Amino acid sequence: MPRAASNHMDNSCRALCRSLLNQNGLQPESTDISQSVLYTSLMGLLLVADREKELSLGSGQVGLRNVGNTCFLNSIVQCLSHTRGLRDYCLTKTYQQDMCSSQEPELMNEFTKVLEGLWDVNGGDLTINPGKFYRVFKEAVPYFSGYSQQDAQEFLRFLLDQLHTEINRRPAQRPSITTTPETTYNRFRISEEACAMWKKHLDRDDSVIVDLFSGQLRSSLHCSVCSHYSNTFDVFCDLSLPIPKRADPRTGVTLRECLDLFSQEEKLEQENSPMCERCNRRTESTKRLSIQRFPRILVIHLNRFTMTRFSFCKSTVPVSFPLTDLDLGPFGPVDCGPVLYDLYALCNHVGTVNMGHYTAACQEEEGWCCYNDSCVTQIPEDQLQSSQAYVLFYQLKSCMASRK
Repeated sequence: MPRAASNHMDNSCRALCRSLLNQNGLQPESTDISQSVLYTSLMGLLLVADREKELSLGSGQVGLRNVGNTCFLNSIVQCLSHTRGLRDYCLTKTYQQDMCSSQEPELMNEFTKVLEGLWDVNGGDLTINPGKFYRVFKEAVPYFSGYSQQDAQEFLRFLLDQLHTEINRRPAQRPSITTTPETTYNRFRISEEACAMWKKHLDRDDSVIVDLFSGQLRSSLHCSVCSHYSNTFDVFCDLSLPIPKRADPRTGVTLRECLDLFSQEEKLEQENSPMCERCNRRTESTKRLSIQRFPRILVIHLNRFTMTRFSFCKSTVPVSFPLTDLDLGPFGPVDCGPVLYDLYALCNHVGTVNMGHYTAACQEEEGWCCYNDSCVTQIPEDQLQSSQAYVLFYQLKSCMASRK
């Protein structure tokens, strides 16, 4: 290769790498870019481009066989199948390079095989059998053993947790270090405290599941005696929202009302209140929940099943929800601005606590489709709103709040 051409390629590679560094918040001036890093980065970009070219998809309008009371599994898998970031990550087998563990990711492999069948470009099968995937899942999570009906939201939580465990980018066992007292964050701003806790979480748990589904909740406690505020931060993969009670269950509520009830201030009596950091004793206090960090995929669980004194019961109150531009900004940090989400899938439950059936509705290019086990049919948009809505899947559209 002529020297001039070689220098031109080298300069182009350096410019590309420095652009990537800037996009990831690094200072190119303080970063050493060696020759090997240049060409390794370039090859990585070429491989990604090749993968994107190779990813040819079918319509995705393929059913899942019911292999014994598995409608809960089928509905959730269809919703996850239409979660593009997760689907493409699985189909390109990127997790094989990302994961830290040397053990075979058996559940992730079987989950990927189901997705491959659902999105087969040749459209060979109208129905996919998820039996082996379910068997591997039950081996990993014995709680789901047997053939009784299970809860779809519980299945979703266990599935995402197990997939994350298999493909975690962090080692399962970290070197033991000398424990030190927890840092006191009183002198820091809330955003700095939240960021520190999020980074601490990523030191242990970091995967595409975290990238897509994980957010951060802030619980703010206000002491009524000394007026001290303390904050705790917890990671969530779904928001479980209470449904306001109505004298007439046919009277509907809005998703905004469910969010208001979830985030409203709760009064804690002295015996039920945590220790005040300043008073060093239990005092009457108030507690409020808010969203500190917004996930890319927002999963909302409408808590229809509640326990009474003697039994479980199901709420059939209709909950209306926006299909586009769901704004969670009012439930985030002060002055965070609009945080907009669009609905792309939902899981429905029809029936009672002891006898029911799950279906899914997912957005396709030409509209919405209902996935009822092996049966797939197109449905009009106005049929999405019903008293059967149970788990809603939203995609982040735009966000003025910082995700650092």
